[in-house]
Parts: sequence; structure tokens; C-alpha cells
Amino acid sequence: MEEVYAAMLLHKAGKEINEDSVKKILQAAGGEVNDAKIKALVASLDGVDIEAAIKEAVVAPVAAGAPSGDAGGEAKEEAKEEKKEEDDKKSQEEAAAGLGALFG
Repeated sequence: MEEVYAAMLLHKAGKEINEDSVKKILQAAGGEVNDAKIKALVASLDGVDIEAAIKEAVVAPVAAGAPSGDAGGEAKEEAKEEKKEEDDKKSQEEAAAGLGALFG
């Protein structure tokens, strides 16, 4: 996980993300250097638009609807909202899983 943080730091600083730079950051921070993980991370980030991946990973919470005066309609609305929230949660989890695959 430290390798991912190093890559994000490099990205934020506008520097190239390569094996040497990630290794230098880990060494400077006193972290453990695992060459295999660094190599895998750099290879998986090749050609990836990190800004787009970050924006896709950040999802705004779904706002709850205002209560209505109709009690029967309210139950139906709540059921629809719960289903929609479950679907939204599933899609958020799928997007997060995809992003996690990028960073190993």
C-alpha cells in the first residue's frame, strides 16, 4: 500500500511515476522497499489517467427524498429509494473494486 501512496504523491507533485522515483520516496520515508510490488504498480499505472480514476472513485452520497403526506405512497417511495440506493451502492462498490485492481 505504501507504493500506491508514493505513486499518488508523485502524481500530485507532477513527477513521473517510475520504479526509481517510487523506490526513492519509500526509502526517504524509511519504508520497506519491495521491488516486485513497485514494478507491478508502475506497470499497472502505465497509460492510466490517474485524475480520471480519482474522480470516478469519488461518488457523492445519494440525498434522501422529502417525506410526503400520503402514507401509502410513502411506503412505495421508500421501497423505490431503498432499491435505488442498493443499486447505487453496488455500482459504487464495482467502481471501487475496479480502482483497487489498478493499485493492487
